[in-house]
Amino acid sequence: MSISHHHTASGRPLRVSPAWVGAARPAAGAAAHPHLPVREAVWIWSVRRYARLALWALPAAALFQGWSSLGVKPVPGSLVVELAAAWLSLVAMIALAGLLAGARTHRPALAGLLLGLAGFVIALPVAALPPGVAAEGSPLTAEGMRAMTLVGAACSAGGWLLLGWAVFRSKLVNPADGVLLMLAAAAIGATPFTKEPLPTVGALLLLAAGTGLAWTSSRLIPRV
Repeated sequence: MSISHHHTASGRPLRVSPAWVGAARPAAGAAAHPHLPVREAVWIWSVRRYARLALWALPAAALFQGWSSLGVKPVPGSLVVELAAAWLSLVAMIALAGLLAGARTHRPALAGLLLGLAGFVIALPVAALPPGVAAEGSPLTAEGMRAMTLVGAACSAGGWLLLGWAVFRSKLVNPADGVLLMLAAAAIGATPFTKEPLPTVGALLLLAAGTGLAWTSSRLIPRV
C-alpha cells in the first residue's frame, strides 16, 4: 500500500488540484511544488465533483417552480411541487457555493448560501398553511404568518441575488448566467406582491441561468 502524497492507497497516481483552488500555499522559503499533497487535494476534488452534478438541481427546481406558478393543479399536489422546488433550489445553492469556494467571490457566495438557508428555514413551517390562516396553538396571528412568509421569500431572493453577483464577478463561468440569476432573484422576490406572469418569468430566467451554469461548469471549469 502506497503512502506517497502523490499516489492513492492502491498505488495509482493521484489527480491533484492546482494551488489556485484555494488550498494552503507553501511556507515562505519552501520549495514551490505544482501539486498539493493528498490530504489537501482529495476533499477539493470531492467538493468540485459534487458541485458539478448537484448544480443540475437548479434547472430542475426552475421547472417545478414554473409548474406551480402556472396555476395548473398537479397530480401529486401543489404543496409537493412547491416543496420539491424549494428543496432542489437549496441543493443548487449549496452546489453553487461549493463551486465558487475557490473563486475570488467566495465570500458573497457563502453569504448568499446562508441567506438562502435562512429563507428555507423560515418559509418551510408555514408552507402548508392556506393564505390568511394561522396555525392552531401558534403565538403568531394570520398577519404574522404572512409576514413570516414574506421574510422567507425575501431571504431566498436575497440569497440568489448574492449568488448571481458572485457568479457574475467570479470569472469562472459565463457572467451572463450571473445576470440571469440576479434577474430571476428579483422576479422571485416580487412574487408575493404580484400576479401572473412575473412568477413564470422568474422561473424561466432561473431555468436559463441554471442550465447555463450546469452546462458551463461541466465543460469550462478545469477538472481536478
